[in-house]
Order: sequence, then C-alpha cells, then structure tokens
Amino acid sequence: MLLYFNLLLLLLSLFRRISTLNTRLVSMAVTKQVPQVEDEKSLQKRNEELERELRKSQEREESMKAELQKMFERLRVAEEAEERLCSQLGELEAEAIDQARSDHARIVSLLNQLPQAQRLLQSAAVSLPLELAAK
Repeated sequence: MLLYFNLLLLLLSLFRRISTLNTRLVSMAVTKQVPQVEDEKSLQKRNEELERELRKSQEREESMKAELQKMFERLRVAEEAEERLCSQLGELEAEAIDQARSDHARIVSLLNQLPQAQRLLQSAAVSLPLELAAK
C-alpha cells in the first residue's frame, strides 16, 4: 500500500515538473529575443520546433495524467481488497476463538471424567482376577 502511495507521489511530482517545463517552454517562446538577422523562414522553423516540443510535452502530460488515474484506480481496488481481507480475518479469528473455547470445554470435561474412568478400571482390574478365579 505504501508502495502505491509513493508511486502516486512520484507521478504527481513528475506531473508538476512537466507542467512547469511546459510553462517555461511557452514563456521562452514568447519572451525570447530574436536577432534581427534571422529571416522569416528561420523564425517560422523555430516556431514549429517549439510547437512540436509543446505538443510532445502536452502528450507526456496527458500520458502521466492517465497513468496517475490508473494508479489511483489500482490503489482504490487494493484498499477495498484490504478491507475485505481484514473483515474475513476478523471472522476467522472469531471462529477460532469459538473453536478454542469449545475444545477447552471438551478437555475440561474429559479431565473431570478421567479420575472416574481410572477408578472404574482399577476396580475392574481388581475384581477381574476374582471372577477368573471363581471359574
């Protein structure tokens, strides 16, 4: 879970960095001092290059947004799964406690019956030879 959160923070940081770079790129294109020597073709070429870079940057930004959205969805699914697992674990713990109590009660019952069973066995062992002796 922490890994997803760290990835989301990293993606958000990258997204902000790309936005900052986009802003700088546009700002550079607008404010750059163009020497008077450049002719119209070179200005047009530079403008096209800047527009291409801006489009690429915007595509990367959109890609990062989509990736961030996917990560949020995975995080949501993981959190729901964690909640279900915690609920199931709680139910299993309750069943285990009930079973342990039942087993403990059975053990106590058997321990209470053990002395009586031992007395019966001892009396049967003592009386058994007497019965065999009579035959």
